Amino acid sequence: MNNDQSLSGGSDENVPRILLVDDNTTNLQLLHETLDGMGYKLLIAKNGRTALAIAHKAGLSLILLDIMMPEMDGYEVCRRLKADKTTRRIPIIFITALADEEDEAKGLGMGAVDYITKPINPALVRARVRNHLQLKRYQDHLENLVNERTRRLALTQAVTIESLATLAEYRDPETGGHIKRTQNYVKALAVHLKNHPRYREELTDDVIELLYMSAPLHDLGKVGVPDHILLKAGRLTDKEFEEMKKHTVYGHDALMITEQKLGQDSFLRRAR
Repeated sequence: MNNDQSLSGGSDENVPRILLVDDNTTNLQLLHETLDGMGYKLLIAKNGRTALAIAHKAGLSLILLDIMMPEMDGYEVCRRLKADKTTRRIPIIFITALADEEDEAKGLGMGAVDYITKPINPALVRARVRNHLQLKRYQDHLENLVNERTRRLALTQAVTIESLATLAEYRDPETGGHIKRTQNYVKALAVHLKNHPRYREELTDDVIELLYMSAPLHDLGKVGVPDHILLKAGRLTDKEFEEMKKHTVYGHDALMITEQKLGQDSFLRRAR
């Protein structure tokens, strides 16, 4: 306990890692004894800067944080943790001698999940730590489910677009390389226009990626153009050229039907 950092518990990476932060060695010892033997990995920090350093590299499940510390108090440590996207999701429990309701409201308002006043009740600390760890596991599970669903949705969209674009390739042997070039042109133009005042708000990174992904569908309507026009070796007549230009309408209408079934937020809206 003489060092700024201490570790107890097993070596399993799935074991919750809890950081105890207090400038008072006696308080740290009491917290350590309270939580020791419960299957947690306990890390120790005696000041705010050490706590921040550990939080950025230790994969923490929970932080028990004192408020009244020299140089950097617990409020500032909490503020910095919540401002950093790599640490903002680590639950923080303030454990402090500040017992006023205003202090508790300030701590909870900064994003802490709980507030325990000293002198601590060991049974209460163990119960709250256990409850917040269970809540974090549940939240992490939900986030993993959302991420997996998002990944599958993106894959479904990409496969759908690729499959539809393949239809145009079957009809026109020139289309394959043309599709890839058009994708790159669309993305280059969108990235360039991103800084234009007229398009700045609309052309977000996500929109640009969707435009790039949708670009292969621009020739989808060629499946509706008669072979004797689409595959004609020579120059098109004016009438044939007018019919060829209708491929934009055919593609638009086909995507419209699909879009209506998927809803207004369909990823096909950009393509259409």
